[in-house]
Amino acid sequence: MPVLVLLIGLALGGSASFTAPAWSNSVQAVAPMAAARVYPKVPPRPEQIASLLATIETELRASTTPATALPALGHQQQVIYRRLGRQPQLAQAVRALLPHRWQGVFDHHIGARRALQAMNRSGIKPTTLPAWRIVDPEPADALLAHYRKAEAATGIAWQVLAAVNLVETVMGRLDGVSIANAQGPMQILPSTWAERGIGQGNIRNPHDAIQAAARYLVRRGGLRDIRQGLWGYNNSDHYGRAVLHYAALLRSDPLAFRGLYHWQVHLMTSAGDLWLPSGTHNQSRLPVQQHIQRFPYAAPPDSL
Repeated sequence: MPVLVLLIGLALGGSASFTAPAWSNSVQAVAPMAAARVYPKVPPRPEQIASLLATIETELRASTTPATALPALGHQQQVIYRRLGRQPQLAQAVRALLPHRWQGVFDHHIGARRALQAMNRSGIKPTTLPAWRIVDPEPADALLAHYRKAEAATGIAWQVLAAVNLVETVMGRLDGVSIANAQGPMQILPSTWAERGIGQGNIRNPHDAIQAAARYLVRRGGLRDIRQGLWGYNNSDHYGRAVLHYAALLRSDPLAFRGLYHWQVHLMTSAGDLWLPSGTHNQSRLPVQQHIQRFPYAAPPDSL
């Protein structure tokens, strides 16, 4: 099924008062960013990245972490993994410095990033942005309820559905139509939606789209072999590997959802790894530099 993943996966306002370095040993250096739109920075040295990443992974799962801190923690986590996915030697050095507890988590994240990157055979980085609208997703509890309802009805694991939702539209943040006309938070073709027993309700409604995606995965053989089902969803082994890495992460560590839910829409462009914050709304294609003029904080730091 044609999707937006090739764009969001390949790269998948206000002023800040925060001035402490983002790689401070304390999570207090990350949490204040939740109140402002600040592009997270990545420390220059492997030991600093490993220290920051271990802190973030711990705080994302801690019951004592305030909900207001989670958006900044999740975005910082995402930016780190995106950078490490593009720099294998740095990633190897960081992994070796991580506590053993987080190495398996790290492997799933990096494995997914590299699988998504492998889908871009051309290596072309766009100079314009698509006609996308970036919106806030449904509350995390609501999405989890939709995934679990679909699992109960079809047998497709909720973790797979969450991973598809993440890879396709970053949990529904990306409200756009693919070149092939795939639509909604699960990027389903209207022709697929119209198949008997697949689409019910509104293709752009998260609940309805998640249920339909689960039914489609069943139809494409997902109960016999989820890899086969995912191939039917997107004809790429790389796509299936990426989804299954995120699904395996959620299966072994359900609290990892707290970070993934707060990831943002990023696009690898001619100007670097551009952030498309909530509120972005391009009615037609827009030059990258015009987006940066509108959202200066969306431009990546020099190190990215």
